[in-house]
Amino acid sequence: MPTLSVQLYSVRDQLAADQPGTLARLAEIGFRYVEPFGLGALTKTQPERLASTRALRADLDAAGLAVSATHAALPSAAELAEECAELGVDTAFIPHPRQVPGFGEDTFTGTASLDAFADALGQAAADVPDGLALGYHNHWFEWAELPSGPAHDRFWQRTYQDVVAELDVYWAQAAGADPVEVLASLGDRVVSVHLKDGPATREAPQTPLGTGAVDLPSLLAATERTPWHVAEIDTTEHDPFALLAANTEVLRSHASTFA
Repeated sequence: MPTLSVQLYSVRDQLAADQPGTLARLAEIGFRYVEPFGLGALTKTQPERLASTRALRADLDAAGLAVSATHAALPSAAELAEECAELGVDTAFIPHPRQVPGFGEDTFTGTASLDAFADALGQAAADVPDGLALGYHNHWFEWAELPSGPAHDRFWQRTYQDVVAELDVYWAQAAGADPVEVLASLGDRVVSVHLKDGPATREAPQTPLGTGAVDLPSLLAATERTPWHVAEIDTTEHDPFALLAANTEVLRSHASTFA
C-alpha cells in the first residue's frame, strides 16, 4: 500500500525564509516523509552542497521527518551518491535534462539528443553504488513527437533498465497523455507518483485534488502498489500549506488505496 510524501518544492519560498519552521509545519499537517530538491546543484561546489545537505538533514531530524526520495542534478554519479548518503536517501530522481551537464531544454525534441540523454542517465544509474537507485521525473515536454513516436516512449525504451520512474500524473495529463496508460506502459519501473490537480495546462495555477482534470479515483486504483504517493504544488493561488492539507485529506479519504 502506498505511503504519502510531500515534494518540498511545494513550499520553496517558505523553506528559503525559514527551513526549520516550514518543515515543522509540514509535520503538523501530518506528513511523515518529504521529497527534497536541489541536491547535486550544478551551480554549487561539492563542499557547499554537502553543507546544505547536512543542514537539511539536521532540520528534518528536528521535525521528525524522514525522506522518501530526492530530486537532484547530476554533477557526477560519485558526487550525487555522496550527497544522498549524507541525506540518508536511496532514490534520486533527475527532474529535467538540464540537471545533467551537456543537456538542455530541447533534449526531448530530437532523436540524437534524446538518445544521448537516455544513454547518459543510464550510464550514471549503472555507476552509482549499490543501494542507490537513479530515476527520472517527467514534466510535459517529454511527449514531444519524434519520427518514431512520442519522445517519452523512446526514452524509456532506450535507457538502462534499472532507471526508475517517478510519474507526475498532472504533467502527463497536460501533455495529452493518459496517465493510467502511461503507468501501465512503465509497469514496475514506476516507484513514485506526483499527485496534484488543476486544469492541466502549463500556465494555470493548480487547485485542490478532485477539482480539475485529473481522474483521481482511476489513478489511485492504478497505483495501489506504487510505493510512494507524493503531494506537490508547482503554482497555485491557494495558501500552499492549506492546499497540501486539503489534498492530504482527500488522499486519506481513499482508505482502500492509500495508507
